[in-house]
Amino acid sequence: MSTTIFFLIQFTILAYALVGGVFLAFSDFVMRSLALTGGAGGVEAMQSINREVFRWIFMVLFIGLAPVSLFIAGYGGWVLGGQPGILMLLAGVIYFVGCFGVTVFFNVPMNEALAEMDPQIDATRAYWEGTYLPRWTFWNSVRTTACVVSAALLLFALPLAKQLLLT
Repeated sequence: MSTTIFFLIQFTILAYALVGGVFLAFSDFVMRSLALTGGAGGVEAMQSINREVFRWIFMVLFIGLAPVSLFIAGYGGWVLGGQPGILMLLAGVIYFVGCFGVTVFFNVPMNEALAEMDPQIDATRAYWEGTYLPRWTFWNSVRTTACVVSAALLLFALPLAKQLLLT
């Protein structure tokens, strides 16, 4: 394993943890707090959050980790091999599917639907309370878990890969 790949994996572990931490905050207390606003306030706040998320480092990390995860999965599965390679393959695939894929196919469509709604209308509040909050939070928790599992798998793979290269 080259020094570049070693440092890329270390950076990826930290990035997975940072992205997972943001998702954890939403699943743990942000969505619960927005639910307590009585409907319109939560909808307006989430609409604002969904607009602002594109303007900062979180999005760079989140989107940048998708190709990095595929690279790490490929490197682990086809170049490194063995137990550390399998762990790296799993880490990359779990992030790509469980975090990036879930975002694209579940959370973003719900965000886009919510963005078009008027917070003052009863139908919006019904969607917010009956559909958006429970489903979005469930899929967000899946993303959180995927990030944590991916970070842990890479964390376990790194010393094994180093040890494999030393023998």
